[in-house]
Amino acid sequence: MAPSLREIVSQATSFLSQFPLLGGDSFQPPNDVSFYDPLTSGPSCPLDGPMSCHNSTPIAGDSCCFVYPGGKILLTQFWDQQIHAGGAEEDWTLHGLWPDLCDGTYDQFCNMTPQYHNITAVLEQHGQHELVQFMDRYWLASSGPNSRLWEHEFNKHGTCINTLAPACYGDAHKPGLEVVDYFQRAAALFRTLDTYHALQTAGIVPHPRKHYPLADVKAALEKYSGGKVVLRCGGRRDVLHEAWYVYFIRGSLQTGDFIPAKDRGGKEEDAGNCAPWIKYLPKRHPRGADL
Repeated sequence: MAPSLREIVSQATSFLSQFPLLGGDSFQPPNDVSFYDPLTSGPSCPLDGPMSCHNSTPIAGDSCCFVYPGGKILLTQFWDQQIHAGGAEEDWTLHGLWPDLCDGTYDQFCNMTPQYHNITAVLEQHGQHELVQFMDRYWLASSGPNSRLWEHEFNKHGTCINTLAPACYGDAHKPGLEVVDYFQRAAALFRTLDTYHALQTAGIVPHPRKHYPLADVKAALEKYSGGKVVLRCGGRRDVLHEAWYVYFIRGSLQTGDFIPAKDRGGKEEDAGNCAPWIKYLPKRHPRGADL
């Protein structure tokens, strides 16, 4: 069985903890997330720029250092019903990286960037073979090829992120660079959000019959991430199926910092549809699958 996301993150954290920082402190993940060293020549932005959805003055519509109008960024995950081939029993998987408007509504298929219909080929053309392998493990379609889901997510959501516009890359823009940045940033943020471990630490583990208070599940994930989390359920609204982590961003999507959203709740919170008590079901083993 392939290693889980927790094991991957644990190995990386264990390695980094061997190197003390100035002052003698061990490595600790920062409160904001900016682990991606961009492949591209994205915009160079000031460190003290405004955080998305928190500007006190109007921002120019063509700004490449301020995500607008979709300034509330959601990293969304699935808890699938069965183990995927090559996966693990504790795998949460990626759904998407969504730029909601500041009030929690959203635009879609915005054409701020070109649409692409060959995501795998674009990523591999730019040398992102390891990223494609990671996405084939953790960014999975419920039916059909994974690449169809990736195409849908970029064309529906990625094209609504203004800092990915070709003009923000200047003369260095090459077709597909915005695709690389979108998927690299989504994967990097996903790697910091081990939902299974966060719930396990709170004593919330998959069980075929047990019900957990929704408030406890939500509190565990918000304590872990430091920001708002929206939960969605299937069945009779009592089977945990999705977790949406909510962020603001300072700077561009390419090089900015993701900052957990602790304030300014919006209509995205209305999307939470779970009953007060919910089940967190174990994954099923597919018949005949070699896991």
